[in-house]
Amino acid sequence: MTRRNKLEKFVELLSFPNVYESPDFHNPSLIGLHGEPVELKGKWNSQHFKNNNPIVLELACGRGEYTLALAQMFPEKNFIGLDIKGARIHQGAEIALERQIENAAFLRTKIELIEHFFSEAEIHEIWITFPDPFLKESKSNKRLTSPLFLDKYRKILDKDSIIHLKTDDQKLYDYTLEIINMDAKAKLLYHDQDIYNSALPIEELGINTYYEIKHLGENKTIKYIKFSC
Repeated sequence: MTRRNKLEKFVELLSFPNVYESPDFHNPSLIGLHGEPVELKGKWNSQHFKNNNPIVLELACGRGEYTLALAQMFPEKNFIGLDIKGARIHQGAEIALERQIENAAFLRTKIELIEHFFSEAEIHEIWITFPDPFLKESKSNKRLTSPLFLDKYRKILDKDSIIHLKTDDQKLYDYTLEIINMDAKAKLLYHDQDIYNSALPIEELGINTYYEIKHLGENKTIKYIKFSC
């Protein structure tokens, strides 16, 4: 994608009523439709979704494929896809508007800033689908299942909330199991290092993204961990 096309998409995002952005990462605050400032922390249901349904967050949502599929699969829940890449979010947000998927929204920001935009117990569930595994040990704290991030999730998750990790990376899978085992507050609920080798434990694991299809084409196995923290 050319720089011009990216800039066009960034501008167009400001016209999408289902997208919110934090343009200044040093001063976390949100803008919404037409670049107007908005305050949604603790108010996502009342101000955006206009209902009291549970909110599910997908981190590093990319093009929003999983967010949209989950939203259509579970109309009784609200879904927010979060990613730093505006050009990626554009695709999912545009599809949501075209298909009138009203229980899906998107947030462009750094995941490190998550607690600035959601209040205590506001999130019911988290999905982490094919995140960057940050394979170098020097960058292990950037992994989305590192202790640093688990502490952030605890600040926004409600009681007994579930976190799902779906990955093709064996190192991230093993690392996450180790972190859960070491964390006194975390509880491992289920794990499988080859989910398609038997019947899927939950229907939503069958959602295939662009990257998952690519990984399967390379004969990689898809791994899954379900835990609470």
